[in-house]
Amino acid sequence: MTAMPRAVPLDDAIDRLGLGRFQWRLLAICGLTWAADAMEVLLMGFALPGISAAFGLERGSSAATLLLTATFAGMLVGAVFWGWLADRIGRRAVFLTTVTLGVVFGLAGAFAPSVAWLVAARFLTGFAIGGTLPVDYAMMAEFVPTAWRGRFLVYLESFWALGTVAVAALAWWLSTLFEPAEAWRWLLALAALPGVVGLLARLGIPDSPRSLLVRGREPEARRALGRVARANGTALPDAPLLVPPPAPRVTPAALFTGPLRRRTVLLALVWFGLSLGYYGIFSWLPSFLRAQGLELGAVYRTTLLLALAQIPGYALAAYLVEQVGRRATLVGYLAASALGAYLFLLAGTPSAVLLTSALLSFALLGAWGALYAYTPELFPTPLRTTGMGVASGMARLASVLSPSVGALLLTGRLGAALTLFAACFAVSAACAWAIGVETRGQKLTETLMPENGA
Repeated sequence: MTAMPRAVPLDDAIDRLGLGRFQWRLLAICGLTWAADAMEVLLMGFALPGISAAFGLERGSSAATLLLTATFAGMLVGAVFWGWLADRIGRRAVFLTTVTLGVVFGLAGAFAPSVAWLVAARFLTGFAIGGTLPVDYAMMAEFVPTAWRGRFLVYLESFWALGTVAVAALAWWLSTLFEPAEAWRWLLALAALPGVVGLLARLGIPDSPRSLLVRGREPEARRALGRVARANGTALPDAPLLVPPPAPRVTPAALFTGPLRRRTVLLALVWFGLSLGYYGIFSWLPSFLRAQGLELGAVYRTTLLLALAQIPGYALAAYLVEQVGRRATLVGYLAASALGAYLFLLAGTPSAVLLTSALLSFALLGAWGALYAYTPELFPTPLRTTGMGVASGMARLASVLSPSVGALLLTGRLGAALTLFAACFAVSAACAWAIGVETRGQKLTETLMPENGA
């Protein structure tokens, strides 16, 4: 009798399939949508002057702040809901649904006849795109070989910079064609269109084999790996896949039990602090620069330069997460962000403001890149998108608060605002270090950790 071949762990199977065309294609597809999401998240900062002109809103009014917070409020709800749903029904269904809804609601905002309509449309847009974050990063983490996983997760986050550049360039171009009261509608409509391309591209991506395996669907997981093998020109091992024990039905509450409790709480604090500082500064930065006397075209050009400063921040983070580790890279960038906030406070000339803003942009987006690489690796497969959703939900909670805090930049309390933001970055750095776990070069965890696990 011929002995049955020994079952192969999924990590080993993915490592054997190697890095190839499938992973690069997945990066391009997820990256396109991530860039489109960046445009949707940031565009209200560019559109607000035109919206204020169209609807007669005063600078710093409650209606203006509500418009800035509506997208983030939707993302808060969407991140938790879609993350949980993706762990229950699979990644691919959510992968497609959230992009579709983001396009529909994004376009609806362009035709808003009133501020109330626009607020509702922005909330629903945020609800939809809030789901792309946990799902896209789980998909990328679960398809990429161990040796390349950290870099690819930072590469994916770097598309945020491309989206930032795109929305700044688009706003600048539209400002040369239309009056502000009309240009904002074109900005919202055109920013929604990249999502259509992303949706069509996503139709060819299979569900995550890890998610399929933990739900007991081994044949489908093997077919998904077969598609990776064909795309990469490699061969799938003949041995069966090692199926993990059936995952119990879990809820987000499982993140706060056993050894997951500590990392969940500390990660939530990191996400909250980084997001409060980042959005508190950058959601109001165009209006802050405008208040300093820059004409609108110069504001958009300056914002475009700051977006370009993000790219080397990501590139260095992609290198460091594999050379020195996820945790040390994240802590280093957060410390640099705290320093950058104080240097921005001390800047007394336009060139100094631009230079310190560029340093902040470089450091903050490098921190985001390291955080996005670190977070999905800290959760087991049955809770990976739920964990990402809860962590990013804390970021969205901070994002809801950040426009109100960031408004201090416009009311003469620059020192108070930047001191608060620097403190957020410093506390986030301490929390990241306190997690005490380094995931560089480690296999992804497939099962829930025991109560007394490490």
